[in-house]
This record gives sequence, C-alpha cells and structure tokens, in this order.
Amino acid sequence: MEFCLDLSHLPWARDPDPRHAARLTIRTIEVADQAGLHSAWLSEDPDGWDAFTVLGAAALRTERIRLGTGVTNPYLRHPVLLALSVATLDRLSGGRAFLGLGRGQPEWYRHGLGIATGRPLAALEETIMLLRQWWEPPHCASIDGHFHVHEWRLALAPVQSAVPIYLAAIGPRALQLAARLANGVLIADFASEPFVRRLVPELLSQVQAAGRDATTFHVFVRTALTVTDDPEPILERRKNLFALLCTLPGMARQVEVPGFDVPALIARLRKVMRTQEVLARGGGFALARDLGDLATARRLIPTELMAVLSYVGPASELRHRLRRLAESGVTHVFLAPPAHPDPALYAELIAQVRP
Repeated sequence: MEFCLDLSHLPWARDPDPRHAARLTIRTIEVADQAGLHSAWLSEDPDGWDAFTVLGAAALRTERIRLGTGVTNPYLRHPVLLALSVATLDRLSGGRAFLGLGRGQPEWYRHGLGIATGRPLAALEETIMLLRQWWEPPHCASIDGHFHVHEWRLALAPVQSAVPIYLAAIGPRALQLAARLANGVLIADFASEPFVRRLVPELLSQVQAAGRDATTFHVFVRTALTVTDDPEPILERRKNLFALLCTLPGMARQVEVPGFDVPALIARLRKVMRTQEVLARGGGFALARDLGDLATARRLIPTELMAVLSYVGPASELRHRLRRLAESGVTHVFLAPPAHPDPALYAELIAQVRP
C-alpha cells in the first residue's frame, strides 16, 4: 500500500495572503516528495484554481513524486486541452504526470456554464480514446460522437510512453469503463469499508475479464488519513463536506453502513441543503453553501456515522483499518495534508499507520 497527498483550492480561498497560500501548497508537495509519497492529486472544479498551473510549478521543485489532477473532466477541459496539459506537465516533471479524470457534475456545466454535456460516460470514453491516440505515435486523433475531431495532429507528446489515466468512479457503468480503459480508479471520500470490500474484488474481476492484468490496476481510496487522539472536532468539520458531497446525485451509493438508515438521512440532507434547487440553477459548492443550512445538516448527521466513514483516530486503529483495505485490493490511500509541512512528520505518520 502506498500513500498519496490530496490538495484542493480551498486554502487559497481562505488565506488573505495569496502568495503565502501558493508557497504553502508548493512546499507541501515538495515535502511530500522528500518523504517518499507516491503522488500528489490536485482537485479541479469550475470554481477554483487551474490545477495544471500549480502542478507545473510543483514539477520544478520535486524529483520523484507523481503529479496529476484529482480530478478534472472533459467539460472543463476539452480533450485536446487535456492532451496538451498532461503532455506539458509530463515534460516539466521528467515523466511523472498522470491524469485523474471524472465526469464532473453535469448540472454545473449544462445549467451554470451553458456547455452541452450529452451522455457523460460517452464523453469520458471518447476522451480516453482521444488521449491515447494523441499520446501515441503518430499523435493524430479522430472521433465522431460527443466530440467531433478530424485527424488533428499534435506537435508534442508526453515523455512517458503511456501516461496513467485514473477514473473517478463508484457507479457500475463508470467502473466497467474503468476496467476496460483506465489504469485504475479513484474511490470517493466517505466510501464505507463494506462498500470498498465488496466493490474492489468485483472490479478486479472485470479488469481480468477485459483481458487486462489486474495486478497492474491501481485502486485509490480517498481516506484523508488523520492520526489523532481527539477525533471529534475533525469529524464535526467533515460533516460539512459530507452534506455538500453526498447529497449530489449518485454520491451516496458508497455509503453502506449497517445500523444507519442512510437513504433517509440523505433525503433529509438534500432538503435542508436545497440540493435540487442548487443543481437546477447550475450552482456549485458556493451556491450550496449559500442556500443550504449547514448548521442543521451537521445536527442531522450522527457523529458515529462520521467516525465509521472517516479515517480519523489513533494510529493503531487506522493501521488495522488500512490492513483490511489492503486485503480487499486497495493499493493507494490518502493522507490529510499536515498544517505544517515537514518530511519527518510525513515519515512518522506513514510509519505509524502502514499496514
């Protein structure tokens, strides 16, 4: 099992000093590189930063850590821009780029930004096919479907002969697509252990059925590992993210927890967060925060449920939980970024929780 770093634009939005926020992000990735983490994943949504710009800056300050998006999508970036961005990052980093790819939230793009979304999974499949054509000789791609590309040739290709593509997927059709075409999957935050332990063996069987080597297929789980003897304040903060994320269509399917009526909870949360209204207006997380009642949502979400769904607690407990994930086929997990980046802190944390 290897360890990864998960970063978003939120610290930049909250820090009154833009230069301090930017330097801290690059320093965090630099320290993760020194500590031996596998990869750094930068989220990319239409309300935040340009992840590839940040990754390009990090590429020049790091030596071995792999760098990529966690995740972007073919609505925010047309496949040709994805091909160019990844090729550029791969050259800047000396062959360390990967692409984390997802479908995005179609309502944001369709209602909020006026972009034709079509069938999201079809757009994803075509994107992967186009990228493979552009990244392999003769670097010329054609397709006629959601995208219409006619023999468009690129002048630059990545350093790597095959840039890894990891698909954010939890639904059955997205997982089937990943099994056929991707190099691995990214399972969302708040995925319960029963869900993961059921899903991963089934997924790896699909990879084998597609005639591919399941031993080279990576399974990343967003765990936001946090070692602490006082988990409750962190669990309380995570209720906000749960209310924003798991009320989106399909995002609660990974929450399988015996003893909790999760469908009833999600239905109540969708009402207090006014999820349908937000999506109908094409609103993103900012509008969800404005219209939704996060205080009421936090009261509705049991702390006991957050504890089951979060990898927050003493090192010994987390180590046992990670061992069970590894036994099910999970290959990579994520550390929560430390407040003060220090290679020794990373190394100590990994040593404490490694199965």
